[in-house]
Amino acid sequence: MTSIDSARPLADLLRPQTLDAFVGQPQIKDRLASLSSSSVILWGPPGTGKTTLARIIGAESGQFFIAISAVFDGVPELRRIFSDAQARHEHGQQTLLFVDEIHRFNKAQQDALLPSVESGMIRLVGATTENPSFYLNNSLLSRA
Repeated sequence: MTSIDSARPLADLLRPQTLDAFVGQPQIKDRLASLSSSSVILWGPPGTGKTTLARIIGAESGQFFIAISAVFDGVPELRRIFSDAQARHEHGQQTLLFVDEIHRFNKAQQDALLPSVESGMIRLVGATTENPSFYLNNSLLSRA
């Protein structure tokens, strides 16, 4: 174990790295395996594996994976991500964008995601502890 690993919390060290190692929710695992390019919103209480599952989807999808937090990042960061994703898209690679705490994005920030998700340039995986029906706009929900 390296000194970097010893500084990581035990839960992070033991985090599953593959879909096969992800325990529980077999119906979700089966569905995710069949939805290779669909956007999804993961909803559940803290500590249930939303972020872990998003990382696994990113690792196993073969897509360029980028993770942001809706608490810290906004539209300027999204514009940069979309610009980079456009270049990858032109070369045939899709970008998987993981947005943690997606319920914290306001309407304008959520709307900024729509064109890139609709075009297939971005595959969105959002994680939220709040009911998406109350916190995410209908346009975004209908695409996930």
